[in-house]
Order: sequence, then C-alpha cells, then structure tokens
Amino acid sequence: MAILKRLALAALAALAALPARAHVAADPAEAPAGSYQAIRFRVGHGCGEAATTALRIELPAELAQARPQPKPGWTLTLTRDPPPPGGEARTAAVTWRGELPADQFDEFALLVRLPQAAGPLYFPTVQTCGAEESQWIEIPDPGETGLDHPAPSVRVTPAVADPNAHHH
Repeated sequence: MAILKRLALAALAALAALPARAHVAADPAEAPAGSYQAIRFRVGHGCGEAATTALRIELPAELAQARPQPKPGWTLTLTRDPPPPGGEARTAAVTWRGELPADQFDEFALLVRLPQAAGPLYFPTVQTCGAEESQWIEIPDPGETGLDHPAPSVRVTPAVADPNAHHH
C-alpha cells in the first residue's frame, strides 16, 4: 500500500510540473488603462509535430486600433470592420502567415492603446498548423478556471496618476 501511495504522489508531482495548457499567451499579463502598450503573443510550439503556418488574433471591440509588428518571412493581413459614418475603420483582426517549426517558439507583437476602463481584455486566437487548427478562443465566465483552450488576455489595471504631470 505504501508503494502505491508513493507512486500516486509521484504521478501528481509530475502532473504539477507540466506547463500550462495555453499555447498562445499574451505578455504583459497586465498594463495600465489608457496606456500605449506593445503586447507580445508568444507561440510556444506548433500543433504536435506540425509547424505553425498562421496566427490570427482577433482584437477586442474596446481597442480602436492596433499596429502589428511585421516579421521577416511572414505576410501580414489586417481585417477591418466597416467604418462608422464619419469615422475610421477599426482593425478587427491581424493574421501573420509564414512558418514556425514545431520545436521552436516566437512572438508576434501588436502596439495598442488600452481602453480607459479597467478589466480583462481577451484576444481570441487561432493557430494554424497546415491543415490543423488550435483555437485559443475560450473566454471564461467570472470566476471560471480550467479552460482547455483559453484566449490570451491582458488585465487592464486602473490608470495611475502621474504626480509630475502638468494639470490645468
């Protein structure tokens, strides 16, 4: 019985050491409201043995614009929403196409201006590996944990007043 107990504890320890299930993560994990922020989306590996051939990141409606960072050897496509009357078209999604071998990682960056309201922003992401797709699109309900395919996210924190700022 003691041997079985030790084996069970060893198995639990091995499971605890496994990396998180998310294969696409946003960095930084949090940033102040209203700030301009470069958000890097880290792709940890391909889909099994298949190389990543595309990454599509959908932008939350709270973001008016996003500027993607080009990557040598990758093509870049912006999907825009129709412009509102008298306004500018909003970037709704960014897609990079290229090849990232399954045993390598890389980062794909966007420069955004975060909204003034604090709270989480979710970036549903589709990682394509040839004919396969991994959809990192699950958005949790408040308090929910343990999603199988969570969307990358950034927590917008309340803006901090700059004591050196000039006020009128």
